[in-house]
Amino acid sequence: MERRRLGSSGVTVTDICMGTMTFGQQCDEKLSFEIMDRAFDAGIDFFDAAEIYPVPPSAELYGVTEEIVGRWLKTKPREAVIVATKVTGPGHGWFVPPVRHGRTTLDRLQIINAVEGSLRRLQTDYIDLYQTHWPDHFARYEDILEALTVLIKQGKVRVAGCSNETSWGVMKSLWAAEQHGLCRYDSVQNNFSIINRRCESELAQVCRRENVSLLPYSPLGGGVLTGKYTDGYPEGARFSNYRSAGERQQKMLERFLNDRSRATVELLRPIAADTGVSLTALAVAWSRQHDFVASTIIGATSVAQLDESLAAIDLILDAETMQRIDEIEELIPNALKEDGLRRL
Repeated sequence: MERRRLGSSGVTVTDICMGTMTFGQQCDEKLSFEIMDRAFDAGIDFFDAAEIYPVPPSAELYGVTEEIVGRWLKTKPREAVIVATKVTGPGHGWFVPPVRHGRTTLDRLQIINAVEGSLRRLQTDYIDLYQTHWPDHFARYEDILEALTVLIKQGKVRVAGCSNETSWGVMKSLWAAEQHGLCRYDSVQNNFSIINRRCESELAQVCRRENVSLLPYSPLGGGVLTGKYTDGYPEGARFSNYRSAGERQQKMLERFLNDRSRATVELLRPIAADTGVSLTALAVAWSRQHDFVASTIIGATSVAQLDESLAAIDLILDAETMQRIDEIEELIPNALKEDGLRRL
């Protein structure tokens, strides 16, 4: 497994990151520990959480994932694990944390309070990578970066990053950091997979030229790229659960799981077979093989599922295989539906 630097920071991470958003809902604490232990034993030292996890978020389960990760952290040397988490922000329409009720912008007060809560739940003195979960268009980047700079100077945060951010937003934040002498975003965590290749255009150029690392989430397209939805909706799968969830979850289901994404999976099957790997390993390896990617975030609801992704640890796809995958994009451009995701 390779190690890669987060932006221009001094922090290096394994090129596969263990995502935790299923912990506390699809995975109970015992299973969550088993998954994290398996990832750690496989060489992964980078673990990503968020204050609103597990997903889909709810007031009742707010912070539970961080609590589980925090108890697991106590079983390992703290310096051996790179911990990332995120501040939600008060104004995002998907979910407003109960502790932010009535607030309308991501400001210094919100960030300071949020990081204190995450430190408490994670049972640690510092967070290696602290990220803004969504852009806040009512806030000024310099105000957000000022708060993050304070936390870095206090030793509570090592590196700052963002998530679900636009190319414009990343550039605007870098400009604000330079103009005001503040910390910069060294990473951006966005959706990136074979069925959602938007990052390869503008954002990839920003990352390359400005030394910002992409941390792709959903490299399996929400599980679509595993092929498990080919014959229907398997019990316990995320999008199976989304069919009876709220309106936002149903719209997300429709964006990820549609005729175009299913067709993409079928075209990937012979490529995976010729490579001698599963669809899962193929998709994870493809994500890792981009020069602007520092670490690809994988998720799991079982140890067996995790092992499928871990098969990509040492897998390097040759030029012919990468070209065959590119040809699918030409046939079925942008397999993930546009609706509601234009800013990503």
